[in-house]
Amino acid sequence: MDRLYGRFVQPGDLVFDIGAHVGDRIASFRRLGARVVAAEPQTAPVKVLKLLYGRSRNVTIEPVAVGRDTGTVDIMINPDNPTVSTASHEMISAARNAPGWEVQRWSRMARVPLTTLDSLIARHGVPIFVKIDVEGFEYEVLAGLSRPIKAISFEFTTIQRDVAIACVERCIALGLKHFNAALGESQTLMYPDWVGGADITAWLTELPHAANSGDIYAALA
Repeated sequence: MDRLYGRFVQPGDLVFDIGAHVGDRIASFRRLGARVVAAEPQTAPVKVLKLLYGRSRNVTIEPVAVGRDTGTVDIMINPDNPTVSTASHEMISAARNAPGWEVQRWSRMARVPLTTLDSLIARHGVPIFVKIDVEGFEYEVLAGLSRPIKAISFEFTTIQRDVAIACVERCIALGLKHFNAALGESQTLMYPDWVGGADITAWLTELPHAANSGDIYAALA
């Protein structure tokens, strides 16, 4: 993880971790010497984040969801697997009866504060890197960004390729035209040389369902 993120992050850089959950990425960013703004809307993970990083001068915890608007949003919570709790009703519909997702149940809901990347930038400054992992809400996060960032990563799933492709298109509109990908938790980029939007879209389209998930990386250069 440090080797992967070290491509994008240098000591002293500002990083946004959107969908921080319990902070495994925060730990990597801190080891790289970065300052981190961590956004996480779920109450239980926020308690863990505060326990682990609440006294760190280089970590700011924002107990919020991130989307295209400010206000509030309903989070559908999966008590048995909180990592797939989501603000996306479309993601839950896509998961229903999909192979590999049969046991997932979203049985609780919580209304949480909602902010935007633009608002976080206004409060904390412009990050060098933004990591987004919000279970099908990734495009909504990018819709709340109006300026280019040096590099962005966003999670994709094979049950919602359309969301990932829309995110690629949004990144291109923001000026990020170089792409790469990592499958699952491999922390290894697929391409030795970065590719264009059409190539990464074709790769997403052809990816077998069993690949399940991974991350797309988009960069200005």
